[in-house]
Amino acid sequence: MLFVDQVRIFVKAGRGGNGVCSFRREKYVPQGGPDGGDGGNGGSIVMVASRRLTTLLDLRYQQLYEATAGEPGGGSNCHGRTADDVTITVPIGTIVSDEATGEILADLTADGQSQIIARGGRGGRGNQHFATSTNRVPTRFDQGTPGEERWLSLELKLLADVGLVGFPNAGKSTLIASITAAHPKIADYPFTTLTPNLGVVAWKDDHSFVVADIPGLIAGAHEGKGLGLQFLRHIERTTFLLHLIDISEWTTEDPVASLAILRKELAAYDERLPSKPFAVVGTKLDIKGNEQHLRRLQTSCKRRKMPFFAISAATREGLDALITYVGQQVESLRAPCATIS
Repeated sequence: MLFVDQVRIFVKAGRGGNGVCSFRREKYVPQGGPDGGDGGNGGSIVMVASRRLTTLLDLRYQQLYEATAGEPGGGSNCHGRTADDVTITVPIGTIVSDEATGEILADLTADGQSQIIARGGRGGRGNQHFATSTNRVPTRFDQGTPGEERWLSLELKLLADVGLVGFPNAGKSTLIASITAAHPKIADYPFTTLTPNLGVVAWKDDHSFVVADIPGLIAGAHEGKGLGLQFLRHIERTTFLLHLIDISEWTTEDPVASLAILRKELAAYDERLPSKPFAVVGTKLDIKGNEQHLRRLQTSCKRRKMPFFAISAATREGLDALITYVGQQVESLRAPCATIS
């Protein structure tokens, strides 16, 4: 399935039905009073979050959503029928903004959470409402009001506890495949992951946390190189980050320099990201060779007081310690005082 995390759509709520001017006409009842009914309310546009969806793909191909108008009122105090609302289902984590003003109209972060995005017009009042002691034959009635209409920008930000970030071929896909039931594409060439992947890690009895694998960054990503920064929005909501650095004997990159570049690219996207709690993970421990890269990165992290773990997702060496540490960090960050940024 094509992963789509940004779309724009147009929504138009229904117009309210008109009230009517009517007078009671009944045999043997002379001078019947006003009995014009009210118009029905127009239908609204409602956005609902669902865990069954993981992409905004459907909204890319249907950009217009329009609700029907309310029915006009009738005689004998008959009220017009209120129109049905139009419901748009989106993935959990969708942010809805007014394209013209930039105002955030909804941030749907829970399954079943809903929000009215465009409110339907109100039905007009019939002439029965305007009868007074001095005006017993009112001819006034109200027209229905128009419904709201606007262009919307929808942006999906996946909800995960932990975000995996690193350069291409750093082992992110292999790690998430080893610790979760996710099945990302794994290959020995760069940019095998072209869309974010989510997986659930079970640890300590019935505890768990959600991990997001973010497609690889490269130096200059903030200038649009590689995949650019288009997927980093998906770690904005995470509470903990894992920086994956290749320490295998085959890499030609200095691991300390790679970590510095990675942190720089995160800051270039959002200056708040580097302040998130994080740990450094040296990957591909099973092919560490003479351990030159491992020792260099480990020493640098120790000097800078950065949590460091060396793992091999292929052999599962070091994974238990990493999972336990991350699980403990996530649990503490889920405390009532913690907030989602």
